Amino acid sequence: MAVTDTRHPADAPPPAGRLVLVLNCGSSSIKFALFDAGLSPLPRVPAWNGKVQDIGGPAPTYGETGIAPVPVALDAQQPYHAALAHIRERVTARLAGRPLAAVAHRVVHGGRKYAAPVRIDAAVLADLRAFVPLAPLHQPFALEAMAALLGSDPALPQVACFDTAFHHTLPEVEQMLPLPYAAWERGLRRYGFHGLSYEYLSVALPERHGERARGRTIAAHLGSGASLCAMQGLRSVATTMGFSALDGVMMGTRTGALDPGVVLYLMEVEHLSVAQVGQLLYHASGLLGVSGVSSEPRVLLAAEGRDDEVGVRVRAALALYVRRIVREIGALVAVLGGLDLLVFTAGVGEHSAAIRQRVCAALGYLGLVLDDAANARHAPWISAAQSRVGVAVEPTNEEWIAARDAAALLSFTRAEGSSG
Repeated sequence: MAVTDTRHPADAPPPAGRLVLVLNCGSSSIKFALFDAGLSPLPRVPAWNGKVQDIGGPAPTYGETGIAPVPVALDAQQPYHAALAHIRERVTARLAGRPLAAVAHRVVHGGRKYAAPVRIDAAVLADLRAFVPLAPLHQPFALEAMAALLGSDPALPQVACFDTAFHHTLPEVEQMLPLPYAAWERGLRRYGFHGLSYEYLSVALPERHGERARGRTIAAHLGSGASLCAMQGLRSVATTMGFSALDGVMMGTRTGALDPGVVLYLMEVEHLSVAQVGQLLYHASGLLGVSGVSSEPRVLLAAEGRDDEVGVRVRAALALYVRRIVREIGALVAVLGGLDLLVFTAGVGEHSAAIRQRVCAALGYLGLVLDDAANARHAPWISAAQSRVGVAVEPTNEEWIAARDAAALLSFTRAEGSSG
């Protein structure tokens, strides 16, 4: 079955149905998308979307469907509040008097309590604040948006959709940490993240690739944050991110898996404070830290040919990035007992043919053979005919999953494409 792709013209106002606004709030950006949940099936492409970028930075911009990003002035004292207000103003103007039916939020961490979308109220908001230390790059900003909307329009339904929820199918042995058992009883465990992305793949992959997607599948969500998920029967059975969003593969500015002895050394010997260690692990490591140039593989690939110290560090960063992805894929293959399908998604996974090629070249021992021409054009299927492992590229769609789940929770429509 073909992937649904119902589109609305960029210059047309959204239809007057049950309009659901999705907010995806990060530390320096807010993405928004408007879906009409009155249509069946729910369109995969939003009626309208956009984002504010570089919030708190020197040159914030606002862009939306059909319009190139333009500079936007934000209050320097409260830039995030100002960005939210700007989006709300643009949404209000766009709706031209038509009401929003709901707002759906991507929320990174739901803890043990929230394994499914939930309507937001003051009690839920209070619960979610407890998880801020586990996802400091995203959690506080989603909660800020929720609180602002609760204060200004308490009657407007808001729904939290959790990145951790997809991983509630992990077996206990994958959730447990090798700490005293009392830690498990207190809730210290491996949760997993990027669940909205993996949930979308669990819908889109069988549509595009049939029964093969229901076998032993590894999905590689490679963006500024990155993780891998092993799926069997379209359900999460193992994943690389754990208790926090620092674990697993090397990322743009985050370390990925790191010997905890390094953290002890930094604090005991180099006398870094907890705040300084947090800044180092979340913001100054990964590709940026090793290369000293950028957190973006695209930028590093353009600079790796330099014949100077910068080139040496860039090549080291890219080699380490690929090696850590390959190591984690190997671990997940062992858990799955083999591999039928490898899927690349998210910004780097969808758009960097070079990174995909380097990862796949190291997996030749699995019988994986890449079709270089298909890979170069970012085709949906990039493995060669003789490859024993299928390799796919699938754009993610976290906003659609959030809109779908919010509409289903509020009984606007049934959830389409559930992997259950």
